Amino acid sequence: MSINTGEMKDIKEFLYKIADDQLIIGHRNSEWTGLGPVLEEDIAFSSIAQDKIGQSLHIYEILHSMGEEVPDIIAFARKAKDFRCSHLTEYPIGEYDFSLMRNFFFNHAEHLRFEMLASSSLEPLANLAKKYKGEIKYHIMHSDTWVKQLGRANEESHTRMQSALDKTFNLALGIFEESDFADALREVKVFDGESVLQDKWFEEISSILDKAGLVIPERSKWVPSYGGRKGQHTEYLEPMLEEMGEVFRLDPKAEW
Repeated sequence: MSINTGEMKDIKEFLYKIADDQLIIGHRNSEWTGLGPVLEEDIAFSSIAQDKIGQSLHIYEILHSMGEEVPDIIAFARKAKDFRCSHLTEYPIGEYDFSLMRNFFFNHAEHLRFEMLASSSLEPLANLAKKYKGEIKYHIMHSDTWVKQLGRANEESHTRMQSALDKTFNLALGIFEESDFADALREVKVFDGESVLQDKWFEEISSILDKAGLVIPERSKWVPSYGGRKGQHTEYLEPMLEEMGEVFRLDPKAEW
């Protein structure tokens, strides 16, 4: 694949968006370690967190091969304004229902994204996408199982899950914030675009949420939480990055 300077910049921005999402939601999921409502969930969230952070590392390695800093610098030494993660990933873990619904929305978007990227013209990314699809399949199975079970368990759990859905849905729409370089990525066959991904995602989650007895907000109430892809973040990201980078600042040679 031959890439000119402008296309290289666009591809890098795209890769940062994917990897930053993975790193930040991975860190958030790791915060459930020792706090899960049951031991099974403590282990599940910890395992999912490890997968997400590992995936981000591999994408940062691609970026490094394209002239960017080494992964540790990328992950732990950038300012909040330099991150391209969606707002959904930044919020504190909250109650279990919020984190579960966040994972449900994010995992389905991520799995479909990598299905699309498996045929990307960017070969290193396509190869990783084929590998990631298998890992994320289990993340989806986890969140789908609990969303359906809790959505129909009893009145209290149904109410909590519906409330969590209502709170996270517009945040989840922010995953699909279209970038200024979308047309360029389509032209070089790296990625077909966020609108295509969002349509696939909506169709997929609608079926599962229907089985859970949960209702997606009417389109008139859709207000996507945009800005994260352009470095405009919530109040929660900067203190989180300070915490994440504490060990690195003390010992830059530490491995993650």
